[in-house]
Amino acid sequence: MEILHISAECYPMAKVGGLADVVGSLPKYQQNLGHIAKVVVPMYRTKFLYDNDWEVVHKGSIKMGAYSNEFTIIKEKLNKTGFDLYCVDINGLLDREKVYGYEDDTERFTAFQIAVLEWLNQWNHKPDIVHVHDYHAGLIPFMMRNCFQFASLSSIPTVLTIHNAQYQGWMSWDKGNYFPAWDTWKWGLLDWGNTINPLACAIKTADKVNTVSPGYMEELMHNANGLEALFRQEWAKCSGIINGIDYMVWNPETDSYIMDNFSIKDFKAGKQLNKKKLCDDFDMDINLPLFIFIGRLVGEKSADLLAPAISRAFEEHGKILNILILGSGEPSVEHALYSLNNKWVGYYNTQISYNEKLSHQMYAGADFLLMPSRVEPCGLNQLYAMRYGTMPLVRKTGGLKDTVPDFGDEGGYGITFIQASVEDITHAMQRAITLYNNQKQLNKLRETMMNVNNSWEQSASKYIDLYSSIL
Repeated sequence: MEILHISAECYPMAKVGGLADVVGSLPKYQQNLGHIAKVVVPMYRTKFLYDNDWEVVHKGSIKMGAYSNEFTIIKEKLNKTGFDLYCVDINGLLDREKVYGYEDDTERFTAFQIAVLEWLNQWNHKPDIVHVHDYHAGLIPFMMRNCFQFASLSSIPTVLTIHNAQYQGWMSWDKGNYFPAWDTWKWGLLDWGNTINPLACAIKTADKVNTVSPGYMEELMHNANGLEALFRQEWAKCSGIINGIDYMVWNPETDSYIMDNFSIKDFKAGKQLNKKKLCDDFDMDINLPLFIFIGRLVGEKSADLLAPAISRAFEEHGKILNILILGSGEPSVEHALYSLNNKWVGYYNTQISYNEKLSHQMYAGADFLLMPSRVEPCGLNQLYAMRYGTMPLVRKTGGLKDTVPDFGDEGGYGITFIQASVEDITHAMQRAITLYNNQKQLNKLRETMMNVNNSWEQSASKYIDLYSSIL
């Protein structure tokens, strides 16, 4: 079958978070299964855009209210991503360096979606499935069914994947004239709480809705930033599919970013050499347990709890651990974490940045990964960590609950806790320090977690089954 993925992010073209990793990996594995998978994203002005060769495949125009815009569709020539990657260019709207964060994001993503459908309307053949990701593409199922000029697309089945339901793309009703002429009797499909809500609209109009873990779908029935009743109403078409990770990218045996490659057969020596590089680079003691945090420094990740939890850990245990933080986000959180650099010299360091190479080195060399998230639809960091033999310390929520069983339970290989609190985080760290002092047990758990298959192969097959159920 042929699948068209529509998304605001796709690694390596444009990445802010896990959405990019999923959209950059799932289509590749669907191709490996013998299907045709294509991806279309906005043409941001990113390094990947300038470093690669592209060809123009379509030109057209759209109208949004009183405004008309020309658009261009380009395609990456060499198939470097493992699938056909297309970008939509609209001068003045999509020609930006950043993915999000502009005052006209509503106009930008609405124009992007209309342009994609204008282009799709011109195809000589039609894809078997249109797969939209998050609210940035959430109006597409509605427009395919209810905008008159897209009538030829109305029979194509649609799937919505929700990567984070906290962001819904709310629009005031005075922007309803942005859409091509539509059946106004269907206004209720757009409305939620007296605003146009693209995510709610997609939940109502897509043929199937899935989230990136079964646990997160269960949570959305009770905690979905105002959409709880809608999820309960539409539960029959909702499901959860755990994300996978790209084993061609996240592979300690071939990873070019890390100091020493290793496999499950020689992980002890391999991790030790990678840990030595990290400790040398940040002036830390290799003999102490090394904890890391990698990610956005925002409330959803409980990043605001890290500084007080880290301070308490040092105050309670003394200088018997190392901690390395990599990320960026809310200025107050960045400041709180960075200010600890001078307090625990030789045992703690914060790098305020996005650094792909360093993140790989940290997964390879660390002993423990901190993930105390308040919200975690699936989580990929814990899967990366386990692939490299680094034990995750996670709060039992969403996909973390689904993928990291506690080592105290039969067959478990991680450390879990219940509350997003300083007390629970520090207690989990205490358990980790105790475990670190039993290297034989720790290495056995590392071997277990490295043997777990978290690749996209299984998840990609489940998506194919989902598509087949509506074809």
